[in-house]
Amino acid sequence: MQKSPITRSEPDEHGHWGEFGGRYVPETLVAPLDELTNEFMRARQDPNFWGECNQLLRDYCGRPTPLFHARRLTAHAGGAQIYLKREDLLHTGAHKINNAVGQALLARRMGKRRVIAETGAGQHGVATATVCALFGLHCVVYMGAEDVRRQALNVFRMRLLGAEVITVNAGTRTLKDAINEALRDWVTNVDDTYYLLGSALGPHPYPLMVRQFQSVIGREAREEILSVTGKLPRALIACVGGGSNAIGLFHPFIADEQVRLIGVEAGGRGDSLGEHAARFHSGTASGGGQVGVLQGTMSYVLQDTNGQIATTHSISAGLDYSAIGPEHAFLHNSGRAEYIRASDAEALEGFRLCARLEGIIPALETSHAIMPAIRVAHELSRDEVIIINLSGRGDKDVQLVAGLQPQ
Repeated sequence: MQKSPITRSEPDEHGHWGEFGGRYVPETLVAPLDELTNEFMRARQDPNFWGECNQLLRDYCGRPTPLFHARRLTAHAGGAQIYLKREDLLHTGAHKINNAVGQALLARRMGKRRVIAETGAGQHGVATATVCALFGLHCVVYMGAEDVRRQALNVFRMRLLGAEVITVNAGTRTLKDAINEALRDWVTNVDDTYYLLGSALGPHPYPLMVRQFQSVIGREAREEILSVTGKLPRALIACVGGGSNAIGLFHPFIADEQVRLIGVEAGGRGDSLGEHAARFHSGTASGGGQVGVLQGTMSYVLQDTNGQIATTHSISAGLDYSAIGPEHAFLHNSGRAEYIRASDAEALEGFRLCARLEGIIPALETSHAIMPAIRVAHELSRDEVIIINLSGRGDKDVQLVAGLQPQ
């Protein structure tokens, strides 16, 4: 692995971060992706676009979100001061609304009246259904049957908001399969349909675009921690599925080499392929990801010895995905960010600990970051600071956790 200073992390004009990213799609999607890229680049330079976007983030979504000093978690860890970036307090309950607002404005700007989306944990689906209701757009959300089962509350919320939720029974019936179906829909209906992709993955310009809309998290966190402590944190810690909440937190700190960037993948229930969703995992010869192409982008992908996409497992629907966003792959290979894993059991421990010590019930996705953060904090002195991105709240997961075992 090459280790060198990174002062910025920007893709080239074709959407590549080094060897990662790019656009690997059927010919029928080249023109709509070109159209989307051109419109996004124009919007990116348009102060009127950002004026409306920022107003909605403030008045509709609830930004800025606070940075909360978790004193009881800090005392439990016995080391660095732990702060929580409270994305769970946003409208709809997670960071996904940041990206949904930005892309819905793009869809309206492009004259697209029909919006499709994929969802795993359901939070992106809820966020998309929410902004479509706000803007009067027709909304269709694809969701794997397994995720429909374990996220029934979010399915009801999407339908209540007016979205059509289509259950996907193909493959592993999780996020990967929902994305496949959404892409098939888009190929067929490109003229009037906007694909509102939810994470920092897929073909260019989606990884760049999603990061742009989510980097408000890191910009706020940077300003807030400097205001409170007068110094930068020693570490930022966030769960990583596709990677949007993590890259949103990390990006404004990339040039600050003294700040550790730590992504936490889903360690699932074992080391074998199919038992976890840790793309950078190297615990066994056959258990980790390899560089490959999935759903339009080159990144690390969990695959078998024949190059077939491997099944995955995570207690959290939002981390149950075979690949990771290309910018994360670049940050991993360059050594700027480090990626570790937390098991299902550790996620459950973090879920309960945060609830009991801070009165905050985090999403199961977010919960993966809590126990690793406690270990990092324990290794640091009391005058240091770390930030956990509390990317979503756990209302959607309470019934699932309640059914697992006695409290």
